[in-house]
This record gives sequence, structure tokens and C-alpha cells, in this order.
Amino acid sequence: MSTTSNIRWPRIAIAIVALTAAIGAAVPADAGPTLDKIKERGVIRVGVGSEPGFFTPDANGKWQGFFVDFGRALAVTVFNDPDKVEFTNSSPQQRLPALQAGQFDVLLSGVTQTVTRAFKLNFHFGPVVFYDGQGILVKKSLGVTKAADLEGATIGVQSGTTGELNIADFFKKTGKTYKPVVIEDTDTFTQALLSGRVDALTQDSSDLGLRRSAFPNPDDYVLLPERLSKEPLAPAVLGGDDRWLEIVDWTVYATVQAEEYGITSQNVDSFLKSDDPGIKRFLGVDTSLGEAIGLDPKFAYNVIKKVGNYGEIFERNLGKSTKIGFERGLNKLWTQGGLIYSPPFR
Repeated sequence: MSTTSNIRWPRIAIAIVALTAAIGAAVPADAGPTLDKIKERGVIRVGVGSEPGFFTPDANGKWQGFFVDFGRALAVTVFNDPDKVEFTNSSPQQRLPALQAGQFDVLLSGVTQTVTRAFKLNFHFGPVVFYDGQGILVKKSLGVTKAADLEGATIGVQSGTTGELNIADFFKKTGKTYKPVVIEDTDTFTQALLSGRVDALTQDSSDLGLRRSAFPNPDDYVLLPERLSKEPLAPAVLGGDDRWLEIVDWTVYATVQAEEYGITSQNVDSFLKSDDPGIKRFLGVDTSLGEAIGLDPKFAYNVIKKVGNYGEIFERNLGKSTKIGFERGLNKLWTQGGLIYSPPFR
């Protein structure tokens, strides 16, 4: 290689770096069609379901619940206002087409992340916010203690969910037979078991636990111990807007990271005095992180102050002190034996 070539390559490399930097600088940090539409509209449109603890309107029509709180957290990130969000109840049959049609900016209706929904439906998923699994709820009078005993049983399954394929796979693997009854309406789904139309219902175990607790005689029914599937429930957005997906991602992660730090809505102000450089970046005392990613440097502080950390969101909506009374289980932090985990804020 000649001396001339040796001199030329560093110059070319410098030119490439400079051009790359110029291109990057030409793209505004908040660029993205979804965010632009949200800001123009002045509200985030969120698709939800209707289930106590997860998403339900109160007596005044104000939505509340576990998934609802993540919608409010998003509104804080974008507008610093937890009320600049519009919740729309969407059935399992309607919610996926509605997201595809652009009716929602984000779906927070307990959607299971699957490969076909990612590739075939062009959905992108945020972090898993609730780890669940499909269960089977049966009448105690059947005398059944495990799912494999349900030979020939009539089982209700809700259309538009992953439950149809999961229950079919389970019986195929066990070599048993069953009679599926596909039901669309949520209320009819519950009544099918209460009226004796079906011997059992299959759905996410959390959903079945909530339905059982609302029965007139809940002790007459039992949730079988098997979990037929993995049901990682995550926010879903339509593919094609990476910027919006990242905002969804890091809003959720902010609630998780806050719990890891021990930061709550009640003590967050005391952490503003922390000497820990990671906490200073996280809460925006050191503004460099927020400026680098094009968000309000205090977005995480605002989310925690106005909505709370992941543990607070879980406990006030689903935890042991509520009527729901769920154990956190897999939804504990990774440091406590669970699966909830945040990448680093740096």
C-alpha cells in the first residue's frame, strides 16, 4: 500500500464520521409520526379491557387499574400530565384489528406477546409487565384435581385469545379428548360455567381467579394447578415507529428501575439529594441522560412522583391488601426471585 493511500484513509474516515454526525444531528430527538400525532391531538389513545384490578372505570367513570396506570405513566412521559390519556374498552376480538387500524397508540389490554402477532400482525411489544399462564377453572363437584382428568369435558374458551390454541395443544399432547365451546362475549363466558353449559373454563389464570372471586359461591369452584402456557402480557404498538416503541419501553423500565433503587412516589424527593451518579442521571438531577435521549431529563422523576414505581402499581391494584389479593410471584423483581428487570439507565 502506498504512502498516499495511508494518508487518504484517515481523511476518508474523518469525513464519514462527520457526515454521520451531521445526519444524526439533522433528525430531531422527538421525531416519530406517532408522537407527532399524539402531541397534535393532545392525548394518548390507549386500548384496554374490562376487568377489576387491571382496568375498570370507577363510579365517576375514571379508569383505574394495573394496566391503566402504565397508560397514565406514558402520559406523564409525553405531557407530564397523567390525565392526558384516553382509555377505550376493547374486546379480545376487537382489540388487535383496532390497533392495526391505528385506532390506538398503544394497546394495554393484557395482550400476550407471540411470534405471529409480531411477524404476521406487525405488532411491536414493550417490556412484559405481567407474567401469567393459562389455567383451567372447574366445578369442585367434578372431583377433578388435575387437567389430565378432564377426559371428554366440555370446556369454554374465549374467542380472539391465545387460549384456543393452547387448550387444543394441551389435549393433543395428553392424548385426551374434550369438547370446546368458543364464546365471544365476556359475560356469557362466565355464565357458561355458572349455568352448567360447560364443565370448565380456560383462560389466563389471573383472569379466572378474578372471575371466581366474583362468583356467588366461589368455594364451589377450583383453579387447577397446571399452567398450560406462558402468557407474557406486554404493551403492544403498531410496527414502524421505533421512537414511540422506545418511549413505551423506557417509561415501563423507569417504574421498574425506581423499585430497584427503592424510590417510591412518597420518598422520591429525598433521592434528589443522592450522591449516586446513577440515581442523579435517572431522576434528572444530572440532565445529561435526558438531553441525550431527547426526553425531559426529569421524565422518570415525574413518572414515579405522579404514578409510582412498579411495586406500588402492582400492590395498589392487585396486591394482598386489595380484594384481588394476588401474590407477586414471577412479577417480583429479579433481585427477589422474579422476572421483572430493567436495563441500565445510562
